[in-house]
Amino acid sequence: MNAPLTNTALRFEITAQQGAARRGRLVLGGGAVETPAFMPVATYGAVRGVGADELAALGAELLLANTFHLHERPGEEVVARAGGLRGFTGWRGPWLTDSGGFQVLSLADRAKVEERGVIFSSPVDGRRRLLTPESAVAIQQALGADIALALDECIPAPAQRPRAAAAMERSLRWGERCIRARNQTQPAARQPQALFGIVQGGVHADLRRQSAAATAAQGFDGYAHGGLGLGEARELRAELLAESQAQLPGGAPRYLMGLGRPECLVEGIAAGVDLFDCVVPTRHARHALIFTSRGLLRLRNARFREDPAPLDPHCDCPACLHYSRAYLRHLFQVNERLGPRLASLHNLRFFLRLMQRAREAISAGNFPALHSEIAQLAGVSAG
Repeated sequence: MNAPLTNTALRFEITAQQGAARRGRLVLGGGAVETPAFMPVATYGAVRGVGADELAALGAELLLANTFHLHERPGEEVVARAGGLRGFTGWRGPWLTDSGGFQVLSLADRAKVEERGVIFSSPVDGRRRLLTPESAVAIQQALGADIALALDECIPAPAQRPRAAAAMERSLRWGERCIRARNQTQPAARQPQALFGIVQGGVHADLRRQSAAATAAQGFDGYAHGGLGLGEARELRAELLAESQAQLPGGAPRYLMGLGRPECLVEGIAAGVDLFDCVVPTRHARHALIFTSRGLLRLRNARFREDPAPLDPHCDCPACLHYSRAYLRHLFQVNERLGPRLASLHNLRFFLRLMQRAREAISAGNFPALHSEIAQLAGVSAG
């Protein structure tokens, strides 16, 4: 087992391990996080329809905010004057912010990548703006995040090898600039901030291996896997993840970006990933798609019209403790906003409880059984 990783921004200790799967404790300025952990996505500083106190009650310990969108509205200066994300949002626990690269480059024809950074047209007011590695770091420092992400060049999938290689190499150069920017400004920052590098390379195993090794050599506080979950086969994704993981420091936290179906989470944990995020729980909830211990439940199905059972008899969320499937289906049928909100509470609790079960299984030495259980649920319909 690796010695604890400790610096001024974070402390990470692996407390149990079974195969590559590992349980740990990540201590940040805003508090401690038990890993593996799932981060609910608070794009604009809020998880849609769910309050900070409710997130804590569901078991959330770390939230993710979107750097690009907060830069656009209300602006990082507004957030900074309110005391950073913790003061501005009411969530007092730790925050992770992305670099904004994915959102900027998703603008497609409105964005242009140059060596100095990304030039784009604001989706809010249409003005031309420039995001650089240095400004991405500065924005995240102003937001007061506990973990910041380096700016990388995101590319659409599938990308041919020359395009993937060029983006990977640019991401490495930008990573170096992010480290220099953080080191120059960190002494004046409100609090120490961890900086994660991002592994790229598309769907090319040798490029991802090269990217991981070079990113690790740059000496980041933690490492994220980017550019996955964009349509590649699960078997290929597992291979690419394994190739990258083998090159990363064993004592540093690892983060798989944007993948969030339950089977994807347990596959990532089995590969040694510690942190996850995705909008799947709340997005599915808004469409009456409910994750349960028996598979995916499609709540609009007419069979639930008079069903008195809870969404999941094994769940302790507010929706399951107090309401029936029939009532929740009715809320969706009449477009009552309480329906998606309660469904969001349930799905988030399912995901957060899955992480809790994974941690307990790793400690008890029976993680393969949980892995098999969740894998068998993939694609199974509960109605």
